[in-house]
Amino acid sequence: MAAHATREFTLTLLQAILLGVVEGITEYLPVSSTGHLILLSRALGLAETEADRSAIDQFNIVVQGAAVLAVLGLYRVDVLRMLRAIVAWIGGVGRLPLLSMEADLRLARNLLLSFLPAAVIGKLFDERIEQLLFGSMPVMCALAVGGAAMLLIAPTVRRRAAEPASEADARPTGASLSALAAVAIGFVQCIAMVPGTSRSMVTIVAALACGMHPREAARYSFLLALPTLGGACVYKGSKMLSGGGSIELLGGWVPVGVGLVAAFISAVLSVRWLVGFLGRGGFALFGWWRIALAVLVGIALLQGWIPR
Repeated sequence: MAAHATREFTLTLLQAILLGVVEGITEYLPVSSTGHLILLSRALGLAETEADRSAIDQFNIVVQGAAVLAVLGLYRVDVLRMLRAIVAWIGGVGRLPLLSMEADLRLARNLLLSFLPAAVIGKLFDERIEQLLFGSMPVMCALAVGGAAMLLIAPTVRRRAAEPASEADARPTGASLSALAAVAIGFVQCIAMVPGTSRSMVTIVAALACGMHPREAARYSFLLALPTLGGACVYKGSKMLSGGGSIELLGGWVPVGVGLVAAFISAVLSVRWLVGFLGRGGFALFGWWRIALAVLVGIALLQGWIPR
């Protein structure tokens, strides 16, 4: 109560919209939405105290729920087919219907296997990661390293995107991955717990390493976001409801809701654009963006414009 008496912190609607738009645009781009949100919240002066920082960091993760809904809407056919196959399998439907749903079952299995490492490791180290790495300096370093890695990979992505349709169709898909490859992608996804790394980037790169076409790698990354980000949003949302005043610090559910709407609209547009862009071999642009942003953050840190 004393902290509230000395300083009232509320998230304005404009700030909520800005954070939501940045979340929606960057969630599925390989540039790190969490890193961008951390930097923006610091630049807006929304992390001046420990309580404020905790509240805004939780908002930044909960607003990812809108991005999850955006992908759920865009890939609803894939999701419904997987659910139908799972229900048929559980219900012991005859062999012939199951054969026609085999690819959907394997895709669901692989997504589950890719999700499990993040579920376990995230639960174990979530709070520790927030304490140590949710700051401008770690984000700057992760942006720079990831940007350099993307520039190295970009020529391979261009060559693969330019393959004839016959070669592209012969490449692995999310359904044809082995269980071991799916688990490997899941462990690679855990690297993205370091803010500034980008879950989208590491999962797309891991899928490419398994032989996928860039368009299919993006699709698998987006579908994997459903359980991964959905689980994180539920976990953080429960903490906001029961963890001592984060919602009150943010000004209630109105700015949170506004941020969710802004994130949903911008995420739909972002995903549609990214699938086509990666399908044409675009990748280097994001590497250059990450490096340029890391340089700007470094300058801002040296000048004292943003906190570490």
